[in-house]
Amino acid sequence: MTATVRTRVAIIGAGPAGLLLSHLLAGAGIESIVIDQRSREEIETTIRAGILEEGTVEVLSSSGASDRVLTVGNRHEGIELRFSGEGHRIDFAALVGRGVYLYPQHEALKDLISARLAAGQDLRFGVTAQRVEGAETDRPTVFATGAEGQPLAIEAEFVVGADGSRSVARAAVTGASTGGYFREYPFAWFGILCEAPPSSDELIYSNSENGFALISQRSPTVQRMYFQCDPETDPSVYSEAQLWDELQKRVPGTTLHEGRIFQRDVLRFRSFVAHELLRGRVALIGDAAHTVPPTGAKGMNLAVADVLVLEKALRALLLEDDSRPLEAFPEKALHRIWKAQHFSWWMTSMLHVAPDASNFDRRRQLGELRSVVESEAGRTFLAEAYTGWPLEGLQ
Repeated sequence: MTATVRTRVAIIGAGPAGLLLSHLLAGAGIESIVIDQRSREEIETTIRAGILEEGTVEVLSSSGASDRVLTVGNRHEGIELRFSGEGHRIDFAALVGRGVYLYPQHEALKDLISARLAAGQDLRFGVTAQRVEGAETDRPTVFATGAEGQPLAIEAEFVVGADGSRSVARAAVTGASTGGYFREYPFAWFGILCEAPPSSDELIYSNSENGFALISQRSPTVQRMYFQCDPETDPSVYSEAQLWDELQKRVPGTTLHEGRIFQRDVLRFRSFVAHELLRGRVALIGDAAHTVPPTGAKGMNLAVADVLVLEKALRALLLEDDSRPLEAFPEKALHRIWKAQHFSWWMTSMLHVAPDASNFDRRRQLGELRSVVESEAGRTFLAEAYTGWPLEGLQ
């Protein structure tokens, strides 16, 4: 027998987008059910990067979703672009009066889960969405299975797909699970987590003849670093000594602090935007709607921007019977999404060495980097995009 439950908003996915949306809807008095196929432990312990724009931090803190983002998060007021053996600081604070926060995504998820459960949120782990039906009706339904395989139907006034890049909800909106604009890059990032003190106070984005490297931080004792690699690279192929040699030769002029490497992985680069973000009473947000390469640090920030636009539209629809903000949701969201896609592509293409790059390509790329760092207008453009454009409802 299929168990049927009813709610105002059914949210598929307990990632940043789904949890924040449920949090903001609850503040407006709109109940929701959130489901995720993962366990709580899996969500909270999967370590992911997290560069948060000031607007994202303001949303998390002012809404009560996270206090720790201000106390544990590490504010950065610039980044370093390194090429030709020299570093060039992009001073965000001086250029645009803003900064970013280093706060890993899994820490934000811990905060959001804790806040939602404390508020009595109907949050169901281990529940796998199978399909969404009735998008064009006023009672769309999510069909799912529980951890023990028991069938579940969630009838709602609105369904939100916040279920990541392999979204189940996407088919109900675009007509196919893969319906969208897609680009795959010819390189990936080899990432490590290591026990070491920070090698730099701020992030270093390094373009070298040997390929790209990103020197990041996590805590006073744990660091995250990446270097450009082939997408088919086996993470086990390198010894620790080889990994440190590979990283060090890509940041000439900076001496890295080495330590025991306890995690390694290969992160593929893909850009995606769904053909449609809304059909009837089903909408897509976060990675279900779009993905970007991590070079521009836009992933979670774009998800939060989606949430703010959709939450305002759902309040109008469900509390005032006004569908106009919902009809405007796709255009509003896509305005920012495509700007973020461009910035992420630009940072990626400017900093990575393509496998088929010619000598002309290499020298043109260095000319582009010099054009940015030697121009206040160029530095300002980078700082403005990296720290984030204005968010819906925030000044």
